[in-house]
Amino acid sequence: MQQIYFFNEGRRDMRALLGGKGANLAEMTHLGLPVPQGFTISTVACHDYEKNQNQLSDELRAEIAQALTRLEALTDKKFDSMQTPLLVSVRSGAAISMPGMMDTILNLGLNDQTVLGLAEQTHNERFAWDCYRRLLQMFGNVVYGMPEQTFESVLTSYKRRNGYHNDLDLTAGDLKAIAARFQDLYLESGHGTFPQSPQEQLELAVAAVFTSWQNPRAQVYRELHHIDNTIGTAVNVQAMVFGNSGADSGTGVAFTRDPVTGEKKIFGEFLQNAQGEDVVSGVRTPQGLPAMEKMAPQAYQQFLTAVAKLEKHYRDMQDVEFTLEHGKLYFLQTRNGKRTAKAAVKIAVDQVNEGLIERNAALLRIDPEQVSNLLHPEFAAATLAAHTPLTKGLPASPGAASGKIYFTASSAKAAHEAGEQVILVRQDTSPEDIEGMVVSEAIVTSRGGMTSHAAVVARGMGKCGVVGCENLVVDQEKQQVTINGKVFPAGSELSVDGASGQLYQGHLEATQATQDQNLQILLSWAQEAGQLDVYANADTPNDFAQALNFGAKGIGLTRTEHMFFKTDRLLKMRRLIIAGTALDRVEPLAELQELQTEDFYQLYRLAQGKTVTIRLLDPPLHEFLPHDAKEMARVAAALDMPVTALAKRVAVLHEANPMLGHRGCRLAVTYPDIYEMQVTAIIHAALRLKKEGVPVKPHIMLPLIDTLPELQWLKARLVAKINDLLAAAHTPLHYQIGIMIEMPRACLIADQLAQAADFFSFGTNDLTQLTFGYSRDDIGSFLPTYLDQGILKADPFKTLDVEGVGKLMKMAVDKGRYERRSLPIGVCGELGGDPASIRYFAEIGIDYVSVSPFRVPSAILASAQAALQRNYQASKVAVQAH
Repeated sequence: MQQIYFFNEGRRDMRALLGGKGANLAEMTHLGLPVPQGFTISTVACHDYEKNQNQLSDELRAEIAQALTRLEALTDKKFDSMQTPLLVSVRSGAAISMPGMMDTILNLGLNDQTVLGLAEQTHNERFAWDCYRRLLQMFGNVVYGMPEQTFESVLTSYKRRNGYHNDLDLTAGDLKAIAARFQDLYLESGHGTFPQSPQEQLELAVAAVFTSWQNPRAQVYRELHHIDNTIGTAVNVQAMVFGNSGADSGTGVAFTRDPVTGEKKIFGEFLQNAQGEDVVSGVRTPQGLPAMEKMAPQAYQQFLTAVAKLEKHYRDMQDVEFTLEHGKLYFLQTRNGKRTAKAAVKIAVDQVNEGLIERNAALLRIDPEQVSNLLHPEFAAATLAAHTPLTKGLPASPGAASGKIYFTASSAKAAHEAGEQVILVRQDTSPEDIEGMVVSEAIVTSRGGMTSHAAVVARGMGKCGVVGCENLVVDQEKQQVTINGKVFPAGSELSVDGASGQLYQGHLEATQATQDQNLQILLSWAQEAGQLDVYANADTPNDFAQALNFGAKGIGLTRTEHMFFKTDRLLKMRRLIIAGTALDRVEPLAELQELQTEDFYQLYRLAQGKTVTIRLLDPPLHEFLPHDAKEMARVAAALDMPVTALAKRVAVLHEANPMLGHRGCRLAVTYPDIYEMQVTAIIHAALRLKKEGVPVKPHIMLPLIDTLPELQWLKARLVAKINDLLAAAHTPLHYQIGIMIEMPRACLIADQLAQAADFFSFGTNDLTQLTFGYSRDDIGSFLPTYLDQGILKADPFKTLDVEGVGKLMKMAVDKGRYERRSLPIGVCGELGGDPASIRYFAEIGIDYVSVSPFRVPSAILASAQAALQRNYQASKVAVQAH
């Protein structure tokens, strides 16, 4: 089977085989763009490598040798030649872009002899030795795992000794000495001499890139972005073109639109006399594209024409890597560019308006989870005006964050696990920092530009990011940073404004972002296309107002117990709980009823006729009582009772397993006056609004139901109470009484429960907990191991377990609808906001999901995507049937 494809043999639709980079190099070749010659070793070879105990097969070695011979003929150069040395780059390229997560080696093919030939051929000794020291550095790091810092420290100390400010100050003699020192490092680290055979170099490099698919940073990135671990990576071997070959050469990265704002303008960076890794790694802070226009105006115009062609061809913003060699332009990569959530939405809406894509394509392009990032907090103008910035860098990724600064991925991770808000501060980030970046609220670097690793990854993760803060002096050894002469050790608090690139001392309060106009447009399209309605879990008017602003159709879950935890109400609730008789409960119930009536009134007033579903009290009573001695004494004094009496009542209410105990509807059966009080408050609030001419739709929800007699008993009492209230008011009112489906037994007898329930709403948190037998509070002790070992594919409390919990849900839907065809069914657990889970809910006939306010936009988009994907699959099946 063919394992190697030259660029003219592939196309963009061969991503699974050639990886994204290889497929796009092939596509650019077919488009007639200037692409250096090369070939791609396919992902099939990567799979074979892993099956072969991480060894290249003899067949692949032979195919690589044949491909090299063909590449030599195409380039008119020779591997291991003194006269016309062929040098190549070796780059990874998975089907799904993973910027910086795997490995690259440049200038491969140089050795102690060919470096002399390159110097003679180019008449540029400095250039040749610069290429060689780069190869030694990259090869040692990628192939042998020698720390990057080992090589960097040699460069840094050499520059310091000679009073140099940057790498360009190094002479040919300096670079020759540095290359010799690098070769000594190979011996000192136990790796022997640097391989002098270019063929051996290439085979070792290909193997290293295949191995890098499983390196820790790549695994963390795949887990973070939900990328399949089994797809593997391709390897691209390409003839080198040199941006570091003189003053008329350079390298750059460009986006066809601004990846931060989405504005339709070319956005990029350029480094004169440099190689591509210098821009991406952030080792040098680059200039803007005008520097390239000034240096090579003709090539710049050719570049603008080409990138416009690429965006039109791919119908998406492109991230392009290019090199100028003695003024001649070459393209080394194009891919759909990583972008902030704000940019993603603006680009999608703009491209619809430009006629480049259809609305459905725009909806399918946006990651629903990314939409949440558009709701990033920001610092209010008044807050910023009251504080003086410490310094300013490049605004790489928007948002506002405050936290304690740390200088390594490991210390950031440890601080995060200790409950701290973390800001990662580095000279520049590398892929090894990925775990620290994941847990940080913001990422700050002293070096690098808007296309550096730190900037690209921060945007992709939705993290606040500021890069290229040249007034920051980061001291890794002392674990401190100096900003304009002021020293900040690890643990100091800083605030980061990703929108402006400014840093502030101390903690600044952030506010929620204002609504984005392009997001409003996108969500209006999504609501037209969506199959599931999206409601909000909201307990306060503020939460509900926010949810309505984001497009919620109403409230799918109000947790009334949250209303009792306010300080002024908790004492009243405690007085109710310690009451010994029904008579003793009358007064605290009346007080709570008055408060709840006002709560419900405010929610119904905001709803203006939209559905508001109120769940009656769910948690066990002991949750409202004090547990430690100090709190016990304080509460006893407030209740004017002996501590011993309170302690006795707490002991009586104590349960061995409260989540399976005296809670929810069970509490209502033993203390029916609590639910009757809540229903009275609901009806009083509704009648008050109806009298004011405001339409009201009260939906009352009973938690933890798992038998029909239980439901019938409770519903009969509540309906009787409501009828009395309506009769006394001489006012009719339409209301519904439904149930939470959160017990496995409730799923099994859903047809029976549908006889008495007006609607179902799945509580997926408890249903998952009780189906698996996992405690939500304790799963953290073993879940990471289960995920690492592949025992679980995902956290079942974040993404629905379709095989188990999902089957129970489908059974309940089918049984419930068999009994009552038009039975409304929703989901109000956290899984209601998970895009993968939403797709399944749409498949089984769920009518709506209810999510926290800030997940409403992403749920609306996920609902639209589920419908579009389902329609696409249905049409595909129909076409195949014909």
